[in-house]
Amino acid sequence: MKPILYGKAESVYVRAVRLTLIEKGVPYDLVEVDVFARSGVPAEHIRRHPFGRIPAFKHGEFALYESGAIARYVDETFAGPVLQPRGTRARARMNQALSVLDAYCYRTMVWDIFVEHVRAPSQGWATDQARVAAAWPRVETCMVALQDIQGDGPYFAGPDISLADLFAAPIFAYFRQVPEAVRRMGAYTELVTWWALMEPRPSMRATRSALG
Repeated sequence: MKPILYGKAESVYVRAVRLTLIEKGVPYDLVEVDVFARSGVPAEHIRRHPFGRIPAFKHGEFALYESGAIARYVDETFAGPVLQPRGTRARARMNQALSVLDAYCYRTMVWDIFVEHVRAPSQGWATDQARVAAAWPRVETCMVALQDIQGDGPYFAGPDISLADLFAAPIFAYFRQVPEAVRRMGAYTELVTWWALMEPRPSMRATRSALG
């Protein structure tokens, strides 16, 4: 039975799980759910995710929410390339990168930079320049930390792609729509090399949304 993924294609975390499914070679159905609808989170989705967030997931009778849990389940349940390193140190690096991305990078790189520079103007809203200015130092810290985690790379957990790369790629896909972001990232050679490997992957092309 094909898994069902509930959420919006534009969501960073929904895309991360879609990348995981595609990299594993797992067919799936995406059911669009708009948790930002004016009418509020759909009642049936609250039954899938008590906090009203996305994504949620169902595989047969097994239901799950939270993107990290879903991605690990997919990797450990289905055949295909292994997306979590077997070595304890490499796996620890992967988990460190995932934590850094979720706790520090996502909000500042997506909401403070991409949304303010790209989404706000497209919706007729004024860019909050103070918010953007405050975000750039945090962005620099994120890029320093991620490049340090890479080590010899070229991926975040070593020579092979892992969940960390699949969760980072949707963030950078939005972030790099801002010219200043591309310019600043240019100082981080290893991250630029990593992005050159990630951007053309078939899974990335297959999961592009209207927002990029």
